Amino acid sequence: MTSAHFPHGTAHQPPHALPAAASAVDLTKVYGGGARDVTALDRVTVSFHRGQFTAIMGPSGSGKSTLMQCLAGLDSPTSGSARIGDLELSRLSDRQLTRLRRERIGFIFQAFHLLPTLTVAENITLPLGIAGRRPDPQWLDQVVTALGLRDRLTHRPGQLSGGQQQRVACARALAGRPEIIFADEPTGNLDTRSGAEVLSLLGQLVRQMGQTIVMVTHDPVAATYADRVVFLADGSIVDEIRQPDADQVLECMKRFDRPGGARGH
Repeated sequence: MTSAHFPHGTAHQPPHALPAAASAVDLTKVYGGGARDVTALDRVTVSFHRGQFTAIMGPSGSGKSTLMQCLAGLDSPTSGSARIGDLELSRLSDRQLTRLRRERIGFIFQAFHLLPTLTVAENITLPLGIAGRRPDPQWLDQVVTALGLRDRLTHRPGQLSGGQQQRVACARALAGRPEIIFADEPTGNLDTRSGAEVLSLLGQLVRQMGQTIVMVTHDPVAATYADRVVFLADGSIVDEIRQPDADQVLECMKRFDRPGGARGH
């Protein structure tokens, strides 16, 4: 794995000195109608500071993916506030939300979402082209070098391993210099070694480039790569750990998986 070397690192600043890259205040999301309403988020208030790597964890159905989707402008909350920086998402039109996602947010998913007929280089720059933006050659060169993709740029996704494909997806997310990257189970389709490489890379991007990453995961080991873990249960934030280790994360998950465990905490 090639070590990332980026300028302008900010990760060593204390959290209170860093402004929020994304935040929610009293965020509520209710699906359905009538007696069968499902409250996915129940007045969630949380901030994700710039230059930090945060993992969101919780049992299945806890609301972690819904929180990420609302913060990223992929879903609309029922009530409350979701912001990217100082920008209130509910005030944006669909066109403005699309522009926001293209220009200020990067996405990494469990499925790599690479186009099989395009080369690695073309996959990396595709979102910029769709947005009508020219890539910054110097920046792309830094990203490609850091991710160890320099000798793969002319390959197609089918010629790459799963770990290499996810690195391409990371490069695509970074290509536009986003303010924040949302990663949804980014190692879910990878073997243990490839997953560890991708997680180490994400940590390097935070420490050495000052990138902000918010990652949804169910994997306690993956969460240990983050600076902070936020736990959700029944649509509410019930705990958080800074500088987590696997034992701490596992203990929290066990507690919240027990009936009444989250509410009793």
